[in-house]
Amino acid sequence: EVQEYIDIIDYAVGLSRMFAGHVFPSERKGHMLLEQWNPLGLVGVITAFNFPVAVYGWNSSIAMACGNCVLWKGAPTTPLVSVAVTKILETVLKANNIPPAVCSLVQGGADIGTLMAKDERINLVSFTGSTPVGKKVSLMVQERFGKFLLELGGNNAIIVNEDADLDMVVRAGVFACAGTAGQRCTTTRRLVLHEKVHDQVVAGLVKAYKQLRVGDPLDDGTLYGPLHSQQGVDQYFAALEEAKAQGGKIECGGKKIDRPGNYVEPTIISGLKHDAPIVLKETFVPIVYAVKFSNIDEAFKINNEVKQGLSSSLFTKDMNAVFRWMGPKGSDCGIVNVNIPTNGAEIGGAFGGEKQTGGGRESGSDAWKQYMRRSTCTINYSAELPLAQGIKFE
Repeated sequence: EVQEYIDIIDYAVGLSRMFAGHVFPSERKGHMLLEQWNPLGLVGVITAFNFPVAVYGWNSSIAMACGNCVLWKGAPTTPLVSVAVTKILETVLKANNIPPAVCSLVQGGADIGTLMAKDERINLVSFTGSTPVGKKVSLMVQERFGKFLLELGGNNAIIVNEDADLDMVVRAGVFACAGTAGQRCTTTRRLVLHEKVHDQVVAGLVKAYKQLRVGDPLDDGTLYGPLHSQQGVDQYFAALEEAKAQGGKIECGGKKIDRPGNYVEPTIISGLKHDAPIVLKETFVPIVYAVKFSNIDEAFKINNEVKQGLSSSLFTKDMNAVFRWMGPKGSDCGIVNVNIPTNGAEIGGAFGGEKQTGGGRESGSDAWKQYMRRSTCTINYSAELPLAQGIKFE
């Protein structure tokens, strides 16, 4: 997370000298037509518990490079992280004779978030969190005709075709499904497996899961830590009960780990239909559902049938399938990967998703445009006043 913040700062510094604009040919003699991009003013950033550093880094770095001030509300369960980051920023801003208030911090829960969403002085509200809360935030901001940027949920799938490198699939799948105990918006929650390789992939993941080093995340060598809160533990067991009631078979996991903290076993569930209610539901815990498909067109439909559209991945050696996957009838997600898992995005590409993921884009590419306002400017350097479309008014 900290390294990602450092990387995006590096990116933003370079970007500050490369903002792209356009000069268009004017149809009117003696006129110039161009676009000018200006800062919005104040950007409000509301971040979630699972990435309490990096997501603010994306937003604040690009927003400041665009000339904005930033008001940050981190998750109410990670207040010390917010304070620590803000104090570091304060030292940098002071050292460069910039008022530290350029990056201001507020703390609190939904009450503070509501105030930010409704405050007309905040020109853009960037919200990262669940889809239901994001919908409420966007409606409050839209009511005052403000701008909003949403990074919401993801019910992400890895599709494994029959010709895939299964060793690579298992290695990628362990990190994608169990990394950070399933608490990433890009965590793989559905394994869509060709019927010819389903059993082999599931068996490989079960074996790999048993080798995960569980422990304190601050200890070297720990690969798998706890859930963030008791709420996550409750959601974990509720999802297990739903899955079993709908015909799911627990291949591994399904229990609380006997140690202090919110530790649960990473879990693989098979035997469910691809459109079972629990499979279509995003649960922010380390549970992945393995479902079968028989042909690649069916797999694409399964990928797209959930309401979220964040990240997706296809493992195959078939180039025809690869380009169809990236095309208009392939994945409907904002992140479309091939032979890599659904998580681990680079800062150079725009990050975000479609449908109930919210449509926002942060970090790289042209995501900077969301932190600025665009003006279309026409300059008449002639002594005439011609009208567009050749209209005569004389």
